[in-house]
Amino acid sequence: MRIPRRELLRIGLGGFACLGLADMLRLRAAAAPHDRQRTAVILVWMRGGASHLETFDPKPHAPIEFRGPFAPIATNVPGIHISELLPRLATIADRYTLVRSIAHSSGGHFGGSRRMLSGDLHPPDIESRLPRAPDWMTVANSLRGREPRQLPRYVGVNPIDKYDGIPIAGPSFLGQAYSVFPVVGDPSRPEFALLEMGSDATEKRTRIQTRLDLRRAFDRLRASADANAVMQSHDHYMNQAVDLLLSPEARAAFDIAQEPVAVRERYGMHAWGQQCLLARRLVEAGVEIITTQLDGPLCGRVSNWDDHAVNHHVFDALQYRAPYVDQAVTTLITDLYERGLDRRVLVVLAGEFGRSPQINPGVSTGAGNGSNLGGTIQPGRDHWPQAGSFLIAGGGIRTGQVIGATDSRGTAPVERRVAPEDLLATIYKHLGFDPSSTTMQALGRPMPILEKGTPIAGLWT
Repeated sequence: MRIPRRELLRIGLGGFACLGLADMLRLRAAAAPHDRQRTAVILVWMRGGASHLETFDPKPHAPIEFRGPFAPIATNVPGIHISELLPRLATIADRYTLVRSIAHSSGGHFGGSRRMLSGDLHPPDIESRLPRAPDWMTVANSLRGREPRQLPRYVGVNPIDKYDGIPIAGPSFLGQAYSVFPVVGDPSRPEFALLEMGSDATEKRTRIQTRLDLRRAFDRLRASADANAVMQSHDHYMNQAVDLLLSPEARAAFDIAQEPVAVRERYGMHAWGQQCLLARRLVEAGVEIITTQLDGPLCGRVSNWDDHAVNHHVFDALQYRAPYVDQAVTTLITDLYERGLDRRVLVVLAGEFGRSPQINPGVSTGAGNGSNLGGTIQPGRDHWPQAGSFLIAGGGIRTGQVIGATDSRGTAPVERRVAPEDLLATIYKHLGFDPSSTTMQALGRPMPILEKGTPIAGLWT
């Protein structure tokens, strides 16, 4: 849907009360640590937890109460098989690595997501609590520097921030200066616009400037007599925010309509395809940290990957959503390779955990895409942090391989167990930070960016 101008101001300029983009720019300019090589990461997040058994770790010989209806198919790398639901990804297995042995102990959505995104070894799984540790995205954003830029360093295209309204990610003690620049709405819709695209930039600037003048009037009413220097500084960063929102560079990067129709159709003219395309546009324009969340209507009735029987018929839901993720992610990886970005940009496809190997029938709570009529019995798979899989591509890593393995039923790793903090250490390494020695500032004192974790062995030669 189209984002109203007042929503643009709320997101970018913060309205009259909350922290806005101008405040973020001011805080980020407070210091400028040494710069890093402009590597980048795109995290594609499957909110709710995808079944590893129906994606990247099929178990066709498991007993019937574990085995799903989908067969494994060969990829273009001999010996590597994935689910038949992902035929496009099967054709580019030489361009990614599968990790089939990630495991942890946080079995709730809130705690599991926080564990995967921050490396917090004991994340709270209580709805009323905020994440204790900052997520890796804001940590990397803080480490990369705070100098003014034409584009934000960290953008969320359908950002990873909450699960059913409960925060699962955020800057924690690092402060809102490093928060995500959020892009909301469906980029596949013809009316989608984030930055009021078009040629009438002067008119747009005038309209935004009118609102800024009104805000300044209110500010001055409550300003003290000796606050002129503070107000001038505030005005400087407010103007800088307007420049960012209306700059040709920002407008071009966010204007997905500039892409040729053939390219847009290649990604898929649906929300997930266009989210991934916008992620590629942004990383190509210089954004360094991008997240995009695959949820919403394309997931099925309850809009996520949480395939309990009460929510979804797990197999119908996976069959419903698989073509969209298969097309979007395959095209994203292929496009990065074709554009020569495969060494600079690391792509990770993951969720908070896997699904229970044993199929658990239950009563549906309602009909919809991927779910039978309410009151009928349908199969489901439950939370399973004990085992899971993720895909990692680009970043100059060794591809066309599988790291780790689970047992014959997919219940637990039996080879090369990988923890969430190992994945985060891998991401930090790609971004140029040694996770064993790099620190962040926590309330005025240095603190390790990870309590533990080492980059996954075998990804780099």
